[in-house]
Amino acid sequence: MAGRALKPVGAPTRGTTNPNRLRRVDRWLASDPGVTRLLHRADEPLVVDLGYGASPVTTVEMARWLRTVRRDVRVLGLELDAERVAVAQSAVDKPWLDFRRGGFELAGTRPVLVRAFNVLRQYDEAEVPGAWSLMLDAMTPGGLLVEGTCDEIGRLSTWVAVGHDGPRTLTLSVHLASLERPSTVAERLPKILIHRNVPGERVHELLSTLDTCWATAAPHQNFGVRARWAHAVHLLTARGWPVLNRPSRWRLGELTVPWSSVAPD
Repeated sequence: MAGRALKPVGAPTRGTTNPNRLRRVDRWLASDPGVTRLLHRADEPLVVDLGYGASPVTTVEMARWLRTVRRDVRVLGLELDAERVAVAQSAVDKPWLDFRRGGFELAGTRPVLVRAFNVLRQYDEAEVPGAWSLMLDAMTPGGLLVEGTCDEIGRLSTWVAVGHDGPRTLTLSVHLASLERPSTVAERLPKILIHRNVPGERVHELLSTLDTCWATAAPHQNFGVRARWAHAVHLLTARGWPVLNRPSRWRLGELTVPWSSVAPD
């Protein structure tokens, strides 16, 4: 994990951390074909968890998930706050898990995968592309940035997968048992989209259509909430939305679409 010393770039986050808060994105990272291929093909499977917060727990959890993909994956948690880095030292397990100060410059490392969750919420939308570029420029060619947002206990979560060629996909992941309507997830959209949930924008159309499909699928609630969600997503595809992930993922409360289908106008 050695890298050149660079001045950390970014602004401090609130640091909110709860166990299993990021389980939804962890589960996706450990199963998405693009991510698993990336990890398997990497000569140096280094992954960075940027802005892990006041506790290292979510970085530790991510490392456990990713080791189910590749046993020798190395995970590095980065934080701007030196006190948070000091707290995280109790979880260090070198060379597989480490923590240090760093920001968008990634502390001079060259990871193949970066997770940056709940980091960009405090930034202006116009600053997001620059932050993405800083991280991607520091990564290995072909690397992947997963940038997103979730609520405090991880029941509502969204993320964008971004490569050197730009944003590729948007994923929504929700706790189905507590879901009233799919558009509730709008409050946790990534910063690049959160202000775009207005009529005339594609992401608003996606969530509005999904709400309609969810309501139409209400009779399937008799077979369980997973069956209802899966049928709602099926109805969404019938309306022409290019859903990418498999029905087995739908039943987990997931939905992935190409970025081009929701990109801001």
